[in-house]
Amino acid sequence: MQWTQVYDPFGHWWLSTLVAALPIIVLLGMLAGFKVKPHWCAIAGASTAVAVAILFFHMPASLAAMSFGYGVAFGILKIAWIVLAAVYLYDISVETGQFEIMKESVAGITADRRLQVLLVAFCFGAFIEGAAGFGAPVAIAGAFMIGLGFKPFHAAALNLIANTAPVAWGAIGTPVHTLAAVTALPESDLNAMIGRILPFTAVIIPFWLVKTMVSWRETFEVWPAILVVGGSFALTQFLWSNYVDSNLVDIMGGVVSIVCVLILLRGWKPKRIWRFEYDEPAPALPHHSTEIADQVGGEWPSEKFEASVPLRSFTAAQVLRAWMPFAILSLFVLLWGLPSIKLAMNQATTPAFKVMLADGKVRPGPPGWDVPYLHNAVSRSAPVVAKPTPEAARYDFNWLSATGTGCFFAAIASGFLLGLGPMQLMKIFWRTLVRMRLAMIAISFMLGLGYVTRYSGLDAVLGLAFTRTGWFFPFFGTFLGWLGVALTGSDTSSNALFGSLQRITSQRLGVDPILMCATNSAGGVMGKMVDAQSITIATSATEQVGNEGIIFRFVAWHSVALCAIVGVIVMLYAYVFQSAVPHGLQFVK
Repeated sequence: MQWTQVYDPFGHWWLSTLVAALPIIVLLGMLAGFKVKPHWCAIAGASTAVAVAILFFHMPASLAAMSFGYGVAFGILKIAWIVLAAVYLYDISVETGQFEIMKESVAGITADRRLQVLLVAFCFGAFIEGAAGFGAPVAIAGAFMIGLGFKPFHAAALNLIANTAPVAWGAIGTPVHTLAAVTALPESDLNAMIGRILPFTAVIIPFWLVKTMVSWRETFEVWPAILVVGGSFALTQFLWSNYVDSNLVDIMGGVVSIVCVLILLRGWKPKRIWRFEYDEPAPALPHHSTEIADQVGGEWPSEKFEASVPLRSFTAAQVLRAWMPFAILSLFVLLWGLPSIKLAMNQATTPAFKVMLADGKVRPGPPGWDVPYLHNAVSRSAPVVAKPTPEAARYDFNWLSATGTGCFFAAIASGFLLGLGPMQLMKIFWRTLVRMRLAMIAISFMLGLGYVTRYSGLDAVLGLAFTRTGWFFPFFGTFLGWLGVALTGSDTSSNALFGSLQRITSQRLGVDPILMCATNSAGGVMGKMVDAQSITIATSATEQVGNEGIIFRFVAWHSVALCAIVGVIVMLYAYVFQSAVPHGLQFVK
């Protein structure tokens, strides 16, 4: 069965756009407006998407059903598995008592919540994003912050805001690789252009994070740390993306920013320690309790700090042992992201089909299986693509090379090294699985919704509405990328959906296609904090299931405001600083 997508079934683009938006309206309306549990929201949204695709856009029912099943299968292996494995590692760390030592080691660096959120949510989260992506930073850093004593709501919301600027290079540069593939534009130019947009936001977001927690005065009290964190990350992001490659931008940025802020804290401290109202008194270093008490102002009376229990003294070996699970996790996800290792694992576990070339030679095809009835059965058409293009649908059940498997093996290795036996590890995993079951259902159905939206063309209908903005397209094209991530939960998926549309529209309007295709990725990162998948991951990892609507309402305006800032930057590149758009750039070999 062959079917070509229809983008205006009603003959009025605004009406077709409104109907295409119904699944998102149902999903977010139930989530934010009626406080329905997320798995029911996801089920309702996916059901609406299937109904709209079949009834109004005339998609054959078999194709709609297969696209939904394809999305669910993708969500389980690629997304839910990562979150489950990351939370499993966290549970092992808690079960063995190592998390308490980690908490006190970070508190030994600083008890100030403003600095802790910079270190954990922004710097450490950026490193995990670069290595794993796909929700892992929110899950891991969110759980980490709860261990430090942040309330679950603050841990979830702050990590959603922090997990923005690094997203364009998540999972070893996967979004950039995908963008280059779908647009047929030079990856080095696209990578460099993204690296000339997002460093501005990398400076803004640490400031934004701290201001979200405290007043203006309390924000400026730690401006040296904010400047060092944002400046070092932004500079590394710019230099690496413009002169090296697209694979290690976030990993290097995260490492450099952590090192720089640790160096800063050796010679600079804030004048007072800031804590939440619900916090216990800040732990005092054994021989500095009076000094810390003198630094405290505002809500916390100094006598509470003088009476606080000093930090226990741990040896360097104990601290290293406590941090070992997360060091192992970082190593595993980094190895799992290396192309050579990933290829070897894929070849070992997934059959590769043979492809006949024009000259009669046979070579191995891409690993995986064609999704029955769906592969190449749906075609996109103009104006979304230059000519009718069939949509591939191949499910690569690469379970061994999946990032979640790397996280799971890291958890198992950590458990054995920390002295746990096989039965203890199985019991902990079962408890983690039971706790995460509803979140996994929600994530899977949200991916099912996203794939129905993609294969039915509903995403293209929404995207085409943004192309009617004329001279303002550079600004609203930024929100096209935002929409793609908000719909799918992935900057990679957003680039696959809208990369070609950005190129076609920009060429038609006389705007540089390198700029607008890069903008799709750069604007998309700001949609990461409001997509239902990320919110579900955040609430699951921080034990906030049921509060998705509250968190969505909290982060929504942050998402829109930051995307608008990116849109203004893109407008300046489009009409003022056109010469700054790269062409013919080459990576350093």
